[in-house]
Amino acid sequence: MDIAKALSIIFMVFLHVCYVSSAFNTAYDPIFDFVIMDILGRPYAAVIFMFCMGVGIVYSRHSQWNVMVKRGVTLFLLGILVNIFEFFIPHFVAGALLGKADVFPIAGGLMLFCVDILAFAGLSFILMGFLKKFEFSNKKLIVIAVVMSVLGSLLKGIDFGIPVVNLFFSYFIGCSGGFAAFPLFNWFIFPISGYIWGQYFIRAKDKKEFFKLWPILLIIAFIYFFISSKLWGGVESSDVHLYYFLNTLDAIFCIINAHAIIGLCYWLAKYLPDAIIKAFTTLSSNINRIYIAQWFFVPLTIIFIFYFAKGVVLNDILTSIIAIFILVLSTAIALGYKKLKIRS
Repeated sequence: MDIAKALSIIFMVFLHVCYVSSAFNTAYDPIFDFVIMDILGRPYAAVIFMFCMGVGIVYSRHSQWNVMVKRGVTLFLLGILVNIFEFFIPHFVAGALLGKADVFPIAGGLMLFCVDILAFAGLSFILMGFLKKFEFSNKKLIVIAVVMSVLGSLLKGIDFGIPVVNLFFSYFIGCSGGFAAFPLFNWFIFPISGYIWGQYFIRAKDKKEFFKLWPILLIIAFIYFFISSKLWGGVESSDVHLYYFLNTLDAIFCIINAHAIIGLCYWLAKYLPDAIIKAFTTLSSNINRIYIAQWFFVPLTIIFIFYFAKGVVLNDILTSIIAIFILVLSTAIALGYKKLKIRS
């Protein structure tokens, strides 16, 4: 599980560096661009993060409903903090240094409440907390998650014509205006599926048997992602909104893929050296802090690079170096904050 979560944050950092850089001067190889932006940065990143979030509830000693609600509120507020780092600070810095404030739109201030992954995680914890309070069975949880997913699929892209109204409903469905990357209705199915999956996983005596089909499922999921994106649009489509507002069928194959990826990580854990396992564990246990820190460094780093090295063109190698640097720096900041928190 730690390996899967660690890979998800690594892929997210690479995705965000590529995504922000693409608004400036880049010369990516098409294969590099497709692998990072459309494959690793999508069903192998945020989906795994959210699925594992649900699994973590099963293993947590602090899964009481009121604790989950409080944690949800905290994550939601952290999501707003991330929006300041992701949009507002870069908006003014890019405007002052590069004259390109629009690269980081703030929509008259409404982007402060944009639904990023932490805001979604917060809403999910709040909802799951109340569902747990009223002791909903797994069958009822599945029905709720699927119905929400179907509604999210049908209502995606809706435009109420008023930005504030679009912003409000973006917390639940994929409205127009760019206010939501992870609306609750479309994505709630992942923490719920992870939560139910975790209950079976924790009781499985033979983990090898539990994961025996992972190679086949991984191939099936990959084939679906590729074909669906090319023929009718999907999570690996060039239209990123088809990923952000993914439909129920896409979600089902993402869940299949999540099981397969964790199975792959289970297999890898037998062969990786202890030092690598320890590094993955460090990333996993600090994933929220790293996610917050990287959004502070990604936009500002890219802005400063294009300000001080005018005319530079970022290619695959330079972008990868920047992503690795930001990942290491964000991890160091996360560990430093953790130590200060323990001391206090």
